[in-house]
Amino acid sequence: MSVTWGLNWPDQVNNTYWEYEMTLMTKFLGASAALALSAGAALADPAIIFDLGGKFDKSFNEAAFGGAQRWAEETGGSFAEFEITSDAQREQAIRQFAEAGNNPIVMAGFSWATPLETVAKDYPDLKFEIIDMVVDLPNVTSVVFNEHEGSYLVGMMAAMASESGTVGFIGGMDIPLIRKFACGYAQGVMAVNPDATVISNMTGTTPSAWNDPVKGSELTLAQISQGADVVYAAAGGTGVGVLQTAADQGILSIGVDSNQNYLHPGQVLTSMMKRVDNAVYEAFTAGADLAPGFNVMGVANGGVGYALDDNNASLVSAEMQAAVDQAAADISSGALMVHDYMSDETCDALSF
Repeated sequence: MSVTWGLNWPDQVNNTYWEYEMTLMTKFLGASAALALSAGAALADPAIIFDLGGKFDKSFNEAAFGGAQRWAEETGGSFAEFEITSDAQREQAIRQFAEAGNNPIVMAGFSWATPLETVAKDYPDLKFEIIDMVVDLPNVTSVVFNEHEGSYLVGMMAAMASESGTVGFIGGMDIPLIRKFACGYAQGVMAVNPDATVISNMTGTTPSAWNDPVKGSELTLAQISQGADVVYAAAGGTGVGVLQTAADQGILSIGVDSNQNYLHPGQVLTSMMKRVDNAVYEAFTAGADLAPGFNVMGVANGGVGYALDDNNASLVSAEMQAAVDQAAADISSGALMVHDYMSDETCDALSF
């Protein structure tokens, strides 16, 4: 069970108004009672705040929501949730859940780092988790993923499936994290076919790049015109447009974060699974006992990988599966090292 907060205030509502409103509520009702009425959430229920794009983006946010839902179904518990619609809401959203006593409070996305650093210091007795960024505070758990490892695996699959020798990558916002996906992908492609061509495009440089399926479609068409017959999208909601256009044009696509194979059965080669759902599920399960610190989820501990199901089984040959599984085993053992773009912001396999 989830409880959605009614926090769709307009962007122009500022902190001064909010503090004034809450002062009045606290005076007449008491802080806990007032916020419980506002939120409808039980004290100490966990909470999750989704990033821009919303919880049904069929990708990153939806994976996070899936973890929360799984926890609720298995435990019978309830959780509070909120979907921001602008960056201006970030700090207010965290602070409202903290005032309500929700514990732990999980944030999906790197953009939560700055407001979390501000708010977490004010609530030392609550636990917070941020996914995709590191916040070094004694009550914060930071979860990051080795996306380059999972992207390497699907890059191998792209190269093995490609008939043209040209494959594509479409990212969301042009940031080091997304270049990390692209670089890992290119390394996997080149490991299979050193003569392959990898075309890379980013959707934009602002947060709107995560939710622009029309632009995703346009970039896909442009890459197809250059010969790409497999395209990997790491672009949040924008990726929906990439996968749709790839299917419409009769080429293969690769999904990301969630298992997106079902969106176009028989036309999505695979999806690079980033187990954001597990990060949320484990945080909710730990509850107030969530251990602070730094957690890395990669191939070795099941944090990233590739999706294989009835929707793409016909596309993945036994040879392809064996090669990718061997690479995953080598990554896990340390025999194969995939370069992490974010370690030095270089990528020998791809130029940005």
